[in-house]
Amino acid sequence: MIKNLVIVWDFDPVMFSLGSLEIRYYGLMWALALLLGGWFFGNFCKREGLKSELADSIFIYGALATVIGARLGHCLFYEPGYYLSQPWTIITEIRNGGMASHGAAIGLLIGLWLFSRKNKMPYIWSLDRIMIPVGIGGAIVRLGNLFNSEIIGCATDAPWAFKFVRLFPAGTPVEAIPAQHPTQLYEALCYFVTFLLLAYLYYAKDLGRRRPGLLFGIGLQGIFLTRFCIEFIKLEQEAFEKGMILDMGQILSIPFILLGFYIIWRALAKPAVGVGNNAKATSTPKAEKSNKKRKIKW
Repeated sequence: MIKNLVIVWDFDPVMFSLGSLEIRYYGLMWALALLLGGWFFGNFCKREGLKSELADSIFIYGALATVIGARLGHCLFYEPGYYLSQPWTIITEIRNGGMASHGAAIGLLIGLWLFSRKNKMPYIWSLDRIMIPVGIGGAIVRLGNLFNSEIIGCATDAPWAFKFVRLFPAGTPVEAIPAQHPTQLYEALCYFVTFLLLAYLYYAKDLGRRRPGLLFGIGLQGIFLTRFCIEFIKLEQEAFEKGMILDMGQILSIPFILLGFYIIWRALAKPAVGVGNNAKATSTPKAEKSNKKRKIKW
């Protein structure tokens, strides 16, 4: 009886068409994720008494870097032979899909570094705060993957399994389609939990200012440790991954996981930075001097 709860997934990924141009839900999810990022940074700047122009600037740097990095990441990490032999297809075939989260992360790190350098802001300020919209944005983009019936898991008899009808030839009986793990939803849920945790730590505990680096480190673990673990039940995305102990997604996640552990250790190893009125009550002249040095170093 429980097996009857398996979900038959036959969702049309095209929202609407304008002639030969298709507007897909996946693209809409990316746009929504980027817009939320811009809204959050506007909120951060308002909350911390910074100029609103700063939020506009980081949105431009962050959005461009994320999209470019995601596209180049897919082309270079997963299909380098094809795209390097005809590099114009990196742009001309973008409508066919192909965006890599690891490429987006690398692009975003570079974009935020350029933003921080241009605006004379501490790099860690940007990194800490970006993880909040990255958490909710990552969850939204994974819903886009679900709408595309892509990045799916291996076969399972779990009652919440999906039958991805569109991955099989038209007319294939539903009974002949295997039930598979909806790994897109697993990742989306984990990213959403990461978002809630980071938002709580930032808004309720003010750790964005008290513990520079901590939000960034926790965010890296929430995103990439999650990705590393869920990859074990995913199907290979590319043929070359067959037979590999760790797939490309896991290999690319390891540096981010290690960096996350290091950043968390570094953030907790130093005294918390005093903020606002509470700083006057808890900071000694020696601690304030240490905090100033710490801010410059970060």
